Amino acid sequence: MVEVIVSADNLETLDWSPWLDFESKIASIPDSSVGVYKMHESMKILYIGSSQNLRQSLLDCLSDPCIGKTKRFSYAITENADKVKDQLLDEYRSKHNGRLPICMEGVH
Repeated sequence: MVEVIVSADNLETLDWSPWLDFESKIASIPDSSVGVYKMHESMKILYIGSSQNLRQSLLDCLSDPCIGKTKRFSYAITENADKVKDQLLDEYRSKHNGRLPICMEGVH
């Protein structure tokens, strides 16, 4: 996969990875990559996150009781991960009557 660094102003141009099997594909993420990620199970987004080290953050998700149910994930490399995450959450909320993904309810 080609890594593309995207500014926070351009969500449409994010170069998302394909949906990957959660546990078996974490090692394929480039070391110390900065970006955003989405976790899903049964066609529902469970969590949207950002990180300065995607691989480590995904490994940490394995121990979370809610996020650990994830079957697949997708990620995008971006220089402004926190801003992009906020925009992704705003977009999610607008499509889901103001609700957050299930593993984020009560967090924000």
